[in-house]
Amino acid sequence: MIPANMEKFYIGGAWTEPASAVRLGVENPATEEIVAQVALGNQDDIDRAIAAARAAFAGWTVRPVAERIAVVKRILEVYNAKYEEFAQVMSAEMGAPIEWARGAQAWAGQVHIESTIRAAEEMQWEYMRGSTRIVLEGIGVCALITPWNWPMNQIACKVAPALVAGCTMVLKPSEIAPMSGVLFAQVCHEAGVPAGVFNMVNGTGPEVGARMSSHPEVDMVSFTGSTRAGTAVAAAAAPTVKRVAQELGGKSPNIILPTADLESAVKAGVEGCFGNTGQSCDAPTRMFVPRSQHDQALVHAAEAAAAVVVGDTQDTATTMGPLVSKLQFDKVQRLIQAGIDEGATLVAGGIGRPVGVNRGWYVRPTIFGNVTNDMTIAREEIFGPVLSILPYDTIDDAVAMANDTPYGLAAYIAGPVEDAKPVARRLRAGTVNLNYPAWDTFAPFGGYKQSGNGREYADWGIHDFCEVKGIVGWGE
Repeated sequence: MIPANMEKFYIGGAWTEPASAVRLGVENPATEEIVAQVALGNQDDIDRAIAAARAAFAGWTVRPVAERIAVVKRILEVYNAKYEEFAQVMSAEMGAPIEWARGAQAWAGQVHIESTIRAAEEMQWEYMRGSTRIVLEGIGVCALITPWNWPMNQIACKVAPALVAGCTMVLKPSEIAPMSGVLFAQVCHEAGVPAGVFNMVNGTGPEVGARMSSHPEVDMVSFTGSTRAGTAVAAAAAPTVKRVAQELGGKSPNIILPTADLESAVKAGVEGCFGNTGQSCDAPTRMFVPRSQHDQALVHAAEAAAAVVVGDTQDTATTMGPLVSKLQFDKVQRLIQAGIDEGATLVAGGIGRPVGVNRGWYVRPTIFGNVTNDMTIAREEIFGPVLSILPYDTIDDAVAMANDTPYGLAAYIAGPVEDAKPVARRLRAGTVNLNYPAWDTFAPFGGYKQSGNGREYADWGIHDFCEVKGIVGWGE
């Protein structure tokens, strides 16, 4: 199950020894056992990887688009052949229940590669506007920094569009969940990605990520992670005026309209909040319900929480696994306690591990009612299975509270579509989901305000990795 080359880096088309002897244990958060060792890089490793990417750029970026797409298609073929291995690896490194690892985590990598291929084939890479030729070209060498909570989703959303755009790159997966990143580097190698086009170095943000962000030979940084870390990336990139695309934190509102089917809307909202053990930046963590329906909403929410199956991540019946680490466990415990101390009504869950669980970073699926928008649990991104339910009096009040946050990644509305549409236009979020729709990998994904900038998925992601050139006089 453990990928080969965990203690090496992929640089210049080959697995290479790291410059440092520093290693980090990779913990399975369901068992608290160390299952692998990963090498941690330093500035010398990053400099070598960036040099390899720079050397490969001139040859790769002039390849015809069809050839670049063909390389990504080979990546998809190899990825599909290793699909179950990806699922098992992500289950081990981040504690995803195996069915979730197969149906969501591994699937996300697959579907985003597919969507990028289709978008690249349909895009207009060159076109005329008057006498000017408009040309989309790869921006250059890209630093790709990805998180632990959706490992393959974010790697695929960055690597595939960067490749078809004609960029070369250095990937730094999260050191907390690095095994899937190493496995993906093996996929790129087996798929025949030209040497130096794709490189991978593991390491920490303060050491490796900071060097990537500030390096003068990097043209763009694409970062997914916390807002706090994102500000550090932007500051490091600013002196060299790099393009910085960021997908950061969120505290997404979920407005249940008075005309909604309350029971189904509330239960679907709970499921959305609790998916991936609440460790999704776009999770609907603030549920707004009409004040007259608030108490009944708590009943439905408690029923949904009781249906969650917390347990062995290899058991196909399990629907919720552990949080990723003790650090995350302690944070979530602190915030649950804050909700209790500040007077919210504890509807389900609470402090501590679930009954019968004595190891692993498992938490109790938790729901609070009678929450006000100034409480800590309504303001801070918890990144765990903790839902806040807030009553509202009018739609105007609900919209005002929904927008009263520094974040703006996603929002949700439940109710008749014609009732939801005007509300959707008023919400300050990059994605507004009406009635919990299926995941649309062709929709733009990214945030307003402190949730980031830029957009990912399909052609939106490709454009982020492109420069736009105008050749004036071409048609004269």
